[in-house]
Parts: sequence; C-alpha cells; structure tokens
Amino acid sequence: MIPINLPIIGEEEIEAVVKVMRNGPLTSALGAGPMVTQFEKKFAEFAGVKHAVAVNTGTAALHSAVVAAGVKQGDEVILPSFTFVATAEAVVMAGGEPVFADIDPETYNLFPDEIEKNVTKKTRAIMPVDLYGFSVDSKPISEIAAEHDLAVVEDAAQAHGATYADKPAGVFADAACWSLYASKNITTGEGGVATTDNDEIAETLRLIRTHGEKAKYSSLMLGYNYRMSEIQAAIGLVQLGKLPTFVAKRRENAKRLTKLLAGSDRLKLPMESEERKHSWYLYTVRLKNSTGNERNKIVEELQKKGIGAVAYYVNPVHQMPYYREIFGERELPETEKAAGQVFSLPVHPGVTEAQVDYIGKTLLDLL
Repeated sequence: MIPINLPIIGEEEIEAVVKVMRNGPLTSALGAGPMVTQFEKKFAEFAGVKHAVAVNTGTAALHSAVVAAGVKQGDEVILPSFTFVATAEAVVMAGGEPVFADIDPETYNLFPDEIEKNVTKKTRAIMPVDLYGFSVDSKPISEIAAEHDLAVVEDAAQAHGATYADKPAGVFADAACWSLYASKNITTGEGGVATTDNDEIAETLRLIRTHGEKAKYSSLMLGYNYRMSEIQAAIGLVQLGKLPTFVAKRRENAKRLTKLLAGSDRLKLPMESEERKHSWYLYTVRLKNSTGNERNKIVEELQKKGIGAVAYYVNPVHQMPYYREIFGERELPETEKAAGQVFSLPVHPGVTEAQVDYIGKTLLDLL
C-alpha cells in the first residue's frame, strides 16, 4: 500500500534522540529546556515571526492560542466546519462558541464573505484553516478582523512550507498554530507550535503551557501541562532542517500528478497561484457532480489497488452530534457538497515517480 502520508525518519533523528537520552535533560519543568529553546528559535525563523512556543500537540497549540488571543466564556469564534474537529474543540475548551461559516468551493478554505455575514457583537476572533496545506486568503481576512477589532488565530497545522505573498503561511495572523503529528510535513511524533509576532500573546502562551507558571511553584494564571519534551524537540530540529527538501519533493510529485490527471473532465484538481503556494500536505481532488457514494466507491477501489487514497472530513464538524446538539443546526451548502466529493492522493516524499504514474493511471482507468 502506498500510504497517504509517511513520516520520513533517518539516522540523524535517531542519533539526536539518543544524544538527549544519554546526556539529558529529558524535559524542563517550565517547558524551555535547551533543545526546546533551540527548536523554538529555528521554528520562529522558519515562520517569519519573533516568537515560537513549542507544545506537546497541535491541539494544545490551538487551545493555547485561542486563550492567549483573549477568547473567554461566551465569546464567539468564526471558523470553518470543513476541518479536523480540533479546530472547533479548541474554541469550546476556551469557553467560546464556535460559529461555523461556509467555505470557498475553489480552495476549501474559509470564505471571507461568509466571515463578514457571521460577525456579531459577541464575535471575538476568526479562526481560518490552511486546509490540505493551502494558505487562507490572509488579506481580506485581516481587513475584516481590523474593521471589527477581532483576533485572527490561524490553524496552520497542515501548512509547513505554504506561502502567502512570498511569506510563510500564518505570518499575517495574530497567532498561527502548527501540528507536528506523525503524518505532517515534519514531525516530532506528537507535538505542536504556536507562533506570533505579539510579545504579550507569546508571554501568555508560555504561561499556559506550564500550569501558568513563570517561575516554579508560582502560578500566575490558569494553565495546563502542554510542555514539549527535549526528545521531541531534538527530532523537530532535524526535521526542520529537512523541510525544504521534503516540500520540494511533494511539489514535484504534485506537479507530476497534476499533469497526468489534467486530461480528465471528471476531476477538479487542487489549485495554486502566484500569491499562494501550497505545502502539498494533501493532494486533494474533487469528483465533479458526484454523490458521496460514488466518491466512496472510487476511494475503495483505489485502496484495493494499493493506493492509500482517503476522503478527509466526510463528516463536517457542524454535523457531528456534540456540536449539532450544543450549538444548533446550521446549513453550509458548500461544505456539505465538498464533504461528499473530495478525496486525497499520496504525494509525500516517500512516493516515487513510478508510484505517482501508477496512482494517476489507476485513477484515470477507474474514472
């Protein structure tokens, strides 16, 4: 089976872990051991901002950033439903109410016009998602945020290597949140990072990740145990150095697959533009004018032929029982339509040219 994603781990990562295990420390009570500190410095440089705060999961990064951005009990946060549930989860964990808005059918990202429609007096933040690794349309979102005095917390969990206006994804937000889960463009096994140019948000993020403490046994605010270990940071440092190579290979595979599939009138292929460059975390196609059953059958047949195709977000968050029952019914036609038509194909760095050709030919034959 050609998996949809695959962590690329080499001897360098293994050696980095062994070095930490032999020499220590394994972790730091305040979350800022030598490896974590070094990793944060390098990640901030990569993200084009002053601060990076490393935590133990991408969800921890999201939750911390939502709290640090000022979301409190009863505040509304506008976000897409077409995303992994952690995006909405972070809002609820902070005491806020997720307000689900519809997506742009061309990009699958939060549609700025839909954000504007959902702003109320209770709105505190906008939480766009760089879905599949394609940057949100930052300029109009920033304009809406400025007009209504809202914070922007960008879910960049899939966007390592994506750019907007020649700058890293997330750089225009008040805070951006990155996942380092095993499937992502770089990994620490589990892990996450919140990045920001805002000194106050950065300080709050650091307090949140370690029980609200700035010094040991002296808690200044409600916090959590979101520390990243030294072992995770050691892996992350090596992976971060490899990221340009990883993204270049993903881009090469995506370009080759696009060329193969371009002749099909049944598929809408993923878009990219001069202003917005993809990280190619997932290569997502859309089966035009199809039902969920037809899409599901194609995915099943691809899997039978050894291709790890996956249909992501077939259950949009607003339709999941907890969110529907607590926050009410919503109609999001573009979200629901996409959920029944899209599926993703492997283009990660472990996929060879011959495998890309096999994926393309197999899909065309099935269509």
